[in-house]
Amino acid sequence: MIILEGSTCYLRILTEEDAVVFTDLVLRNKEYWTIFEPRHDASYYTVPMQKEKIRESLYQMRDRREYNFGIFDSETSKLVGQISLYSIKRLPFSSGFVGYSIDHECVGKGMGTEALKLITQFGFETVGLHRIEAYVSPRNHASIRVLEKTDFEREGLHRKLLYINGVWEDHYMYAQLEGDY
Repeated sequence: MIILEGSTCYLRILTEEDAVVFTDLVLRNKEYWTIFEPRHDASYYTVPMQKEKIRESLYQMRDRREYNFGIFDSETSKLVGQISLYSIKRLPFSSGFVGYSIDHECVGKGMGTEALKLITQFGFETVGLHRIEAYVSPRNHASIRVLEKTDFEREGLHRKLLYINGVWEDHYMYAQLEGDY
């Protein structure tokens, strides 16, 4: 079990036993998260589907291709979000992507920023990556602030990158390099 400790939150690899509380988190944030993420069909919001997604992530972790963490409030141990280091590529790239979602009730409390710092440190120091990348909607000002506060740099704009809720949307590419960490 991998646990990354911070002051406001800690990260723990999600396991199949987390499927019920994770499904509750996803359901509570269904409308809030779909502002910047694709909508899902009804089966996505079920415990069996979330259990299967967690199981798939654990298989990916065994191959060192993905690490899917729950974000937990340090004071209450309540699950307040998720953050993943995924699409990990080995040499000649040695890179991966990071993505995260925070419970709408916990936005603005610094947990997203701390979670990103923790997973970035993990990516460079433990996984041995050279580069960590993130996509973010130009409309997602809160997530842009999180990336910039954690020393990710905007490298460009990918036009019409993701199909979200019926529209092709542009996304900024942010990255942090091991040497800048």
